[in-house]
This record gives sequence, C-alpha cells and structure tokens, in this order.
Amino acid sequence: MLRATLKSLLARKLRLTLSTLAVVLSVMFVSGSLVLTDTLGRTFDNLFANIYTYTDVQVSAKSAVQEGGNNDTSTPFPASTVDRVAKLDGVAKATGQVFLNGAMPIGHNNKVVVNQTGQQFGGNWAGEDDLVKLAEGRGPQTDNEIVVNKGLAEAASVKVGDSMDVITRDHERAAYKIVGLMQYTGGRNSMAGESTVFFTTAKAQTAMLGAKGAFNVIEVKAASGVSNEKLRDTVKAELGDGFVVQTGKELSEENSKAIKNILKYFNYVLLGFGAVALLVGVFLILNTFSIIVAQRTQELALLRAMGAARGQVLRSVLLEALIIGFVGSVFGFLVGLGLGALGAYAFVGLADGAQVAGLGFPISAIIASFVIGIGVTTVAALMPAVKASRVAPIAAMRESAAPDRPLTKLTVSGAIVTALSAGALAWGLAGAGGGTLALVFGGVLGLLIGVALLTPVISKPLVAALGAALSWSVPGKLGRRNSSRNPRRTAITAGAVMIGIAIVTAISTIFTSLSTALGDTVAKDLQADVVVLGQQTNEVPPVVTLPELAKIEALPEAKTVAAITVDVVKINGEQAYVLSYLDPAAGAATLKATASQGRIDKLDTGEFIVDKKTAENRKLKLGDTIQVTFSKGQQKTLKLTGITNDSAIANGIVLSYADAKEGFAFADPWQVFLSLKDGSSPEQAKAAVNDILKDNPQVQAYTKDEYVKTNQQGFNVALVIVQVLLLIALAISVLGVINTLLLSVIERTRELGMLRAVGLRRGQTWLMVTTESIVITVFGTLLGLVVGVGLGAAIVTALKDVLGFGAVTLPWGLMVLYFVASVFVGGVAGLIPSVRAVRLNVLGAIAYE
Repeated sequence: MLRATLKSLLARKLRLTLSTLAVVLSVMFVSGSLVLTDTLGRTFDNLFANIYTYTDVQVSAKSAVQEGGNNDTSTPFPASTVDRVAKLDGVAKATGQVFLNGAMPIGHNNKVVVNQTGQQFGGNWAGEDDLVKLAEGRGPQTDNEIVVNKGLAEAASVKVGDSMDVITRDHERAAYKIVGLMQYTGGRNSMAGESTVFFTTAKAQTAMLGAKGAFNVIEVKAASGVSNEKLRDTVKAELGDGFVVQTGKELSEENSKAIKNILKYFNYVLLGFGAVALLVGVFLILNTFSIIVAQRTQELALLRAMGAARGQVLRSVLLEALIIGFVGSVFGFLVGLGLGALGAYAFVGLADGAQVAGLGFPISAIIASFVIGIGVTTVAALMPAVKASRVAPIAAMRESAAPDRPLTKLTVSGAIVTALSAGALAWGLAGAGGGTLALVFGGVLGLLIGVALLTPVISKPLVAALGAALSWSVPGKLGRRNSSRNPRRTAITAGAVMIGIAIVTAISTIFTSLSTALGDTVAKDLQADVVVLGQQTNEVPPVVTLPELAKIEALPEAKTVAAITVDVVKINGEQAYVLSYLDPAAGAATLKATASQGRIDKLDTGEFIVDKKTAENRKLKLGDTIQVTFSKGQQKTLKLTGITNDSAIANGIVLSYADAKEGFAFADPWQVFLSLKDGSSPEQAKAAVNDILKDNPQVQAYTKDEYVKTNQQGFNVALVIVQVLLLIALAISVLGVINTLLLSVIERTRELGMLRAVGLRRGQTWLMVTTESIVITVFGTLLGLVVGVGLGAAIVTALKDVLGFGAVTLPWGLMVLYFVASVFVGGVAGLIPSVRAVRLNVLGAIAYE
C-alpha cells in the first residue's frame, strides 16, 4: 500500500504541485511574520546593547505624570545633583548631560528634516568619549554653533561651515553654524537613523530644557572594582524615589522591550494575513482531495478487490495528505524565512545605521509551519479519506466519475448553524443581557460558517442564473452547465473565493463607515472654515506660537479664532489627557459646544468644565473638585464650573489657559480653528494664514474639507492594507479554481474528447472552460460581497456605543472593484485548464479510462 500510494502521488505531478502550493501559501505568511518579528527583535536587542555598551549607570528624574515611574528624560534637575552623585563612594566620574528628543533641523526647502525613527535629539557637546567621535571639525564654542551627526548632514545636504536653522523644544527657531560632524564608534553616521544636534551646554540647557544650569541625564562611571549593580544601588539610595537609576544593561532591555511591544501589534497584522491565507487554503485542500478521491474511485475499488482493508485505504489517502502537508510546510517555512529576512532588511533599511541581526530559525515559526501545514492538510483530507475507505470493490467495474452525494445533511447542518448564529447576532445587536459584543462576533463567525455550509444548495440555481449571461453560444451553455452539474464541488471552490471576499468586504465596510461618520461629525460639529495644525515628527508637538496666533486673530476676514492646547496630567492619581482653550468663548462657538449646566464661556484659574458624558463617567457634578498633577510637577485643586452638551470632537476635561500655561509641558496652541466672516473665501484665508506661518515649517493651514480628509487618512491607510489582504485571498482562490478545473478536465477527458469529435473547435473548448471558471469565481464573489456587507454592517452597529458612530456606509466603489477583479481572476484562472483541454488528443481522450 505504501508503494502504491507513493506511485499514485508521483504519477500526478501537476496535482501534487498545485496541492503543495496551496499549503505553501497557507504557511508562508504565518512563518514569515514570526521570522520577521524574531529578526527585528534581535536586531533591536543588539542595537540598544550597542548604544549602552559604554554606560555603567544612568540617572534621570521621574516624571510627575508618567505612569509606572518609568524613565522620562524630559524632566530637568539642578547641576547640584551631579555634584552629589560625583562625591559618592564607588563613582569614578559623574557627567551631567542634556540629551532628549525635540531638536528639529530645517532643510534647504524650509521643511523639517524628518526621519523614520521619530527621534530628533538635541544635546550638549561634552567632548568625545567612548561612543561619540568627531569625524570633522571641532566642538561648538559659542551659542550659535552646533555639531551634527553625519547621517543628518547627508540627509540635509550640509557640511562643516554651512548654516542650519533648528527649532528646539522651546519652539524657538534660530540659525546655527555647523562647526563639526560626529560619528558613533565603528564609523556609524547614526545609531538607527536618528538625527542629533549638539549645542554648547548653556544653549542646550535653555533651548532643550528651558532651565539654566540644569541637566536631564547623569552618566556615571564606576570606580575600579565596583560593579554596575552596586553603583546603581549606591546612587539610588542617595537620590531617593524621585529619580530613576539604571544600569546600561537595564536601559538596553527596557528600550528593546518598548520596541518589541510596538512590533507585537505589527505582527498581529501579519498574522491576520496568514489567517486569511490559511482559511482560504483549507477550502482549496479540501476540494482537491474530494476531487482526487472521486477520480480514484476505480483505483481504490480495485485495491479493495485485491484485498486492501478499509483502514489501509483510509491510511493511504491520509498518507498522501501527510506527504503533501510535510513538503508544503518545508517550502512554506523556507519561503517565509526568505520573506521575513527581506522584510527585516527593508524595515531596518529605513533606519540608517542599524545592522540587521543574523538570520535565525525561531522555534515558534518552525512549530507553527509544520502544525499548520501538516495539521490543516490532514484535517482537510480526513472527510475525503473516510469516503475513500467506503468505496465498494464492485465500484471497480463502474465509470470513475462518482455521482455526487445528496445535499440533505449538509443543508440541514448549514440551516441550523445559520439560524443559531443569526439568533445570537440579533440578540447581541438588541443589547439583550450581557456579553453583547461576544454574541455579535460569535454570530458573525457562525454566519460565515453557516453560509459556507449552505453554499452547495445555493449554488445550483444561482450559478445557472449567472451563467445565463454568458450562454449566448453553445460553449457558453456548456460552461454554465458544467459549473452547476456538481454543486458540492462548485460550492467548495466558490467558498474559497467567498471567504476571502467576505472578510475583506466586511473590513472595508467597517472602515468606510467609520471614515464617513468621522467626516460627517467634523463637518457637523466644527464651526470653522480654516484649521491650522501640524505633522508631529517627534515627541514634541508642532505648535502655533503666540505672536503667530495674534497675527491670525488680526486678519480682517477672521470672525472667531479658537486655539487649543493639550497635555497629559494626572487626575486624582490617574493619567488623563486634558484640553485648554486660550479663549473659552471662542472655543465653545467654534466647536459648537453649548452649556448644559453652569457656564462654559469663561474659565478662571482653578476652574474646569467637562461634557455630559465625561461627567457621568467620572461621577462629577457642578461644584465638585479634582486633584490635578501637571507635567511640570505642580499640583492643584480645580473646581467644576460648567458642563457642556456632548460633542464628538470636543469631549473631555477643559482647564483654564492660566493653569495650562503654568503646568503644561507645551502650552502654545496645538490647533487653531478660524471662523470667517460672511463672504470671505476659505482658500484666500488659508493662503493668508500660511503666509503668517511661513517661518514655522511644522504647521500649516487647511480648509475645512482638507481637514476632514486629513482626519480620514488613518482609515485610508487601513483600506490599503485591506486591499493587500484581498490580493492574498484572491491569489489562493485562483489556485483553488485552477486546481478544481484542472482536475475536472482530467475527470471529463472522455467527455471532452467526444465533444471535440462531434465538432467542438479549440476556441470553443477554451471558451467553455473559461466560462465555467468565471461563473464559479463571480458566484463566490457575489456571495462574499453580500455576506461581507451584512457582517460589516452588524459589527458597525454593535460598536456604535464604543466608537460613537452607528451609521453604516457601504464601500460601493470598492465593491465594484472587487467584482471586476473577480471577473478578471476567473478568466486568468481558466487559462491553464482551458489550454490543457484544448490540447487533448481527440482519439486518446475518447479511449481514456
């Protein structure tokens, strides 16, 4: 039996190749994502290990609002702290440093020179050390001189002796002379693609920290014979809980862990691609083995007649599946390994200076590849294998094409699953009882399965109806009838298309609905014609300076100007974001905020207002107080003086600007909303505002329509990802259609020979097979569109309370695109089978058994 199985497998090389390719595609996305994240994780481990190679112990002050007491190097401390540390036993040297994100270099085009890392460091030049080396020039000696890293110099096309403008954390723009270029040990122009600007110590303290004689980091070197851990404990005991004291090893692990947490979500997206590939691949493999068993009826029956037991036949088919699964897993893992490596090089290539870690073989990727490849293939082949074991010996005397089984059991099962799932979905949407979202998502998944089970009984009438459009010729009629003659096979093939299209359509419906709802909400609730905002390139927000704001307010076409600033604080010990309007009355008018209780058009120091929903969530009423800890460290008790009606774009806690100016890290406006007088042109006003902001490259003005589109960009990016997901699903679906039609052509060899013998020409044969391919693909697409829209609408409705949006918007343009793509895919999928059918030798086909 083993030899018979192997010979049968090798005798059908095309079938073996297509089946294996389905497994490879199902496996490679999962293994590739795991390899990618493993490689990137080790890359960043190495990167931060290199950065902190020469760090024994580092000291920084704790933030007043940072959760968990993590290291926040933006908090300054006096130079006397450095002296305290320098005098401790075990300290060889203590160096006070200014070094933190927020120095934005300006290029020749008057734009900020951005990089992919979001790191634009500014610091004080303390001379060369083990890590930092001068490549050209000298260190800065006056406050108008700087040293920059060579990576920044190349990106900005500057050299020693050139002038460069820099915007620092105090949002002051000034011109500096470049007097030196630096590199890191090993000749690296940057550590990971970041930019670094070094000032004199005095300039760095005022421009980056906003405080004279202050530092934000202390680099501590251990004396001979003193371990880093012992030195850390000594410094920590001296400085107390107000400081974070860490060894270089701890800093490396902390920063690497933070990056890995970000990569984790990236990995979820990649695994989502793998899940769709896997789901569609299951249908392909199941269909392949079902057809294989049907075609081998005579062969299996002959084996039974020669004495093979049912168990041997069962094991024979499962062994074939096992071999295909194993081979597919090996190649899937290897392809995934290559994709993961290429992805890592592309990702790290964005960060100039970083070195990709050596290619690894993560155990998780190896296990996942073989569990998925072998497991899915074996499970998918189980039902066909059981069917094969039940072939009676007398079947060897009959034709090889086995009649299709009744659909009664499958239809009843599908109806039950669909009914139960629809009930759970309806119950969840009605909000009855607890677990609303669980009921909705469970119902959505169940409906997807239920529809897949019902597809065979649906396929016969719908495929016949769809085929009627292509039945204008005899080949077209034959293709239509071929596609509906075996509902089970057609349904499984179309099911692969349906699953992929349904998932992508559901996601498209969700994001299109959210994008449209967001745009409608902004258009409805925002009483502004021009909006000023910037693109954040690092942790420091782009702002409009107060002199610029004054010029905007003085524009003749300006009616009201509302300026908003934001910061993170602690409210009653919990971290939260709060807003502040420079003019509460203008803010209320521009954002259409109306009073529900108290007053909202004026805020004095020590007062705050909230919207109704926030008041309910925090159990606040007029006159209540909250304890606020600001990012600069001040603590203040504020009193609630007004509650507004809910506004989708102006919710939250609003403080007075007097308090914000005193306690916010960046008190200048983050956004400005300009309402115009009647008859004023938004485009002209936008141009006037941009002229005022010509020396502020971080921000620019937008019309209201442009602002809406800016807010929708995130959803547009998500939709692009969805399109990639669709391409993956369609690629596997194409294989499924090709596989089904090829096996069908083999099964109908004698029939095709008879058709050719009675006059069917080669072109007509090609048209017949292509019609069958298009009909099956379009059927799966239409079913997927209907199911996807329904599932997407259900999810949007279920999430209306969570997201604040409940209106469903259908992605009509994308749906038309998916339909057109399916017709194209159907035509492409029919090429290979139709070529095989056309090339059949007529006499040989008639004699085919």
